[in-house]
Amino acid sequence: MVATAATSAFYPISSSSSSSDPKVKNTKIGGGSGNLGGFKSKSVSSGSLRVKTNAQAPSKVTGSSTGFKAGDDFISSHPRTFINQLPDWSMLLAAITTIFLAAEKQWMMLDWKPRRPDMLIDPFGLGRIVQDGFVYTQNFSIRSYEIGADRTASIETLMNHLQETALNHVKTVGLLGDGFGSTPEMCKKNLIWVVTKMQIMVDRYPTWGDTVQVDTWVSASGRNGMRRDWLVYDCKTGDNLTRASSTWVMMNKQTRKLSKIPEEVRREIEPNFMNTAPVIEDDGRRLSKIDDDTADYVRMGLTPKWSDLDVNQHVNNVKYIGWILESAPPPILESHELSSITLEYRRECGRDSVLQSLTAATGTDSATSSTAGVVDYNHLLRFDDGTEVVRGRTQWRPKFGNKFTILDHISADHGI
Repeated sequence: MVATAATSAFYPISSSSSSSDPKVKNTKIGGGSGNLGGFKSKSVSSGSLRVKTNAQAPSKVTGSSTGFKAGDDFISSHPRTFINQLPDWSMLLAAITTIFLAAEKQWMMLDWKPRRPDMLIDPFGLGRIVQDGFVYTQNFSIRSYEIGADRTASIETLMNHLQETALNHVKTVGLLGDGFGSTPEMCKKNLIWVVTKMQIMVDRYPTWGDTVQVDTWVSASGRNGMRRDWLVYDCKTGDNLTRASSTWVMMNKQTRKLSKIPEEVRREIEPNFMNTAPVIEDDGRRLSKIDDDTADYVRMGLTPKWSDLDVNQHVNNVKYIGWILESAPPPILESHELSSITLEYRRECGRDSVLQSLTAATGTDSATSSTAGVVDYNHLLRFDDGTEVVRGRTQWRPKFGNKFTILDHISADHGI
């Protein structure tokens, strides 16, 4: 039936009867959905669009209508030609309109439009670029295995979040090469980033179930350095939890010597620099050197595990903080929490290294008093031969100031 109708639209079928004889009956086509002698008034619905054709009264030939009637054959006064055998144009228009409306709806549902620089999203949906393309922001949920005895996230957890956002920032802006945070041009020249200084100030530690937002950006630091800053917020309250600032330089991966920034690399990274002041101002105090005579606490025989190494085959920056805290006095760990830490990295540490952790109190050692106020300590990580690896300074505040706030926060959120 369909083939016959399609063929008749292109090859006229001559009538076997005379058009002047009204008694001669024409052949009936299909079910008779339309009139060929004249357009019949109709309304075609297509979703929300309705297409209506102009109504025209059917012409009469010898007193009979040329349209279809139920139970009657079609009587035509004209032979069937190419023109009057074409399908009803209103039906064709409605079908085409329906197709275009459906296609447009599906097209608009696709997220094909290019995003503005302040709305770029990384391929895995972990974070996004904001503030004209200079700041990377990412959210983290504090897991149960990331909290310690105080029911709060550890300083190592916060450091891991900072490091993760830094790498995701580089990846999202398209500058991640084969190295750990190295750009394509850096990889060509066997260069990697190494941190020389890190400062962290913690106003409040998040707890299990909290969601934190980490913002990070980069700026120039002198002629051959880069500064990276972070701000950590509580997503629920908007409170500022942590501020951190770090300084980075380049090192040759093969010679393990520091390097200037090549011009090719500078052209890659400078478009991403923000001209901002650091979130933590350097107080100008020099980190003191301590030795066996000045140290109050010493922990020896520290060795890195295979899991402590990064892809550049040196100890991950987060591990140094854990080693420093190994020599912190236990009474202070029980009664106080770390409020700030400053680290100066002097040597890299490899898989076969053996280290010592030294801690010295500044002023009077209040480690034996659980009611002591804010206390400061100097720290040193060194190899067995005395070569310095990291110098540090920490500040501790009493836990009782936040103890009840933390317990109330956990009870309210988790029904404890």
